[in-house]
Amino acid sequence: MKTDRILGATAIAVAAIMLVFGYGLQAPFAYEPVGPRAFPLIAAGMIALCGVILVLKPGEPSSGPAGPTGALAALSGCLMGYALLFQPLGFVIATTIFMIPIAMIFGARWWQGAVTGVVLAVSSYLLFDRVLEVVLPVGPFGGIV
Repeated sequence: MKTDRILGATAIAVAAIMLVFGYGLQAPFAYEPVGPRAFPLIAAGMIALCGVILVLKPGEPSSGPAGPTGALAALSGCLMGYALLFQPLGFVIATTIFMIPIAMIFGARWWQGAVTGVVLAVSSYLLFDRVLEVVLPVGPFGGIV
């Protein structure tokens, strides 16, 4: 599909820009062991890989109308809500709340989204906080996890 190749080429261009700017990130002193350069470079590599896959994959004929716009709007609304709640509620609570409607949009029941959200939020928080030593917002219940 032509749009896949356009998206792939755009992703490669964005990844190249991210590499240029990300490689230039320097911190005079770093509190985290990985430093400020690691995440943009890893993200740029993943975006570039996805872009190359989109450019090289064989095209498929277009079939029917575009996908469901309601689900896309709901996902966008959830993402905006997550961004607004991230600082005041903290990573764990905001991520758990975010996962419930996301799971329901993809066909899961609310309790499956809640369980997934709690497991994902707590495990991700522990990974970032304890292993990578990246500071995340703790919210009103800081220090419990």
